[in-house]
Amino acid sequence: MGVDYYDVLKVPKTATEEDLRRAYKKLAMRWHPDKHPAAAKVVAEAKFKQICEAYDVLCDAQKRQIYDLYGEEGLKSSYYNVSSPSAAARRGAANKGTSFRYNHKDAEDIFDEFLGDFGSDGGSDKGRSPRSENANFGSGNKGSNNRPATMTGKKAAPVENKLACTLEELYKGSKRKMKISRILSDDSGKPRTVEEVLAIDVKPGWKKGTKITFPEKGNQEPGLLPGDLIFVIDEKPHSTFKRDGNDLLIHQKLSLLEALTGKVLNLNTLDGRTLTIEVSDIVKPGHEILIPDEGMPISKEPQKRGNLRIKFDIKFPSRLSSDQKSDLRRVLGATS
Repeated sequence: MGVDYYDVLKVPKTATEEDLRRAYKKLAMRWHPDKHPAAAKVVAEAKFKQICEAYDVLCDAQKRQIYDLYGEEGLKSSYYNVSSPSAAARRGAANKGTSFRYNHKDAEDIFDEFLGDFGSDGGSDKGRSPRSENANFGSGNKGSNNRPATMTGKKAAPVENKLACTLEELYKGSKRKMKISRILSDDSGKPRTVEEVLAIDVKPGWKKGTKITFPEKGNQEPGLLPGDLIFVIDEKPHSTFKRDGNDLLIHQKLSLLEALTGKVLNLNTLDGRTLTIEVSDIVKPGHEILIPDEGMPISKEPQKRGNLRIKFDIKFPSRLSSDQKSDLRRVLGATS
């Protein structure tokens, strides 16, 4: 039968309408989330939801009859003929489409209806708790997750996944959509697989190791809230640039002639521009040119950038002819 609604309200199956009202009032007042501290609110919400659902079914004669005949799943799954418990009658009623179908109500709506009815009968609604704006009551998509009544306030272990980004994406920023699959528990505690698409806004300047956390979007374990899902930025290798903090580093090869006589460099930036750099000074091995504000964006100060550093590697000839050596001595002022 699944959940035993009589047991939830702590009443016998012979309970009268008045018995149900008294039991519901006592339990709903006790478990209303607004009467509990933040640490116990999750358990209280789940318990309150179950109490309201039990009362909604048992206080309605037609719903109660179907529940007594076919149980919770029978009540919620299809159309039923309350006049006969036979399988044939159930199938026949479903095919014909009888007028009854169970509709789940929001827990707070049931609570509000009850208090309204109770007040009209001469009772009092003093001490009535207002609806909490942050409470996850009801079914469907009203809350982030369905939470069984036995759940504690603790979360399952977080799940981490790498999010590989190109250097261009980390330079300009990008929007990524990630399809995830995770395990959640339904209201009865049974595991079910849920698929979802999450949007990630990669900010310019984010570094390798940056973490993006989606609270309670991980897997769920019995008795625990879903864990957090964490994406960790990873950086793909680039064919031209290497990142060094907020700086970009490039190794530029020069021949010995170019190192001595100069060279004009044309470099394509990560955002598609072309930098023209004139090297006019003599370049020694290990020499480095620094170009301000042409490095990576600084994530906490997007208007600022690091530097572009160009390190030179000088390619020396493997051998020289006698005439070449003589010419070099003459040009460089060496004596024989």
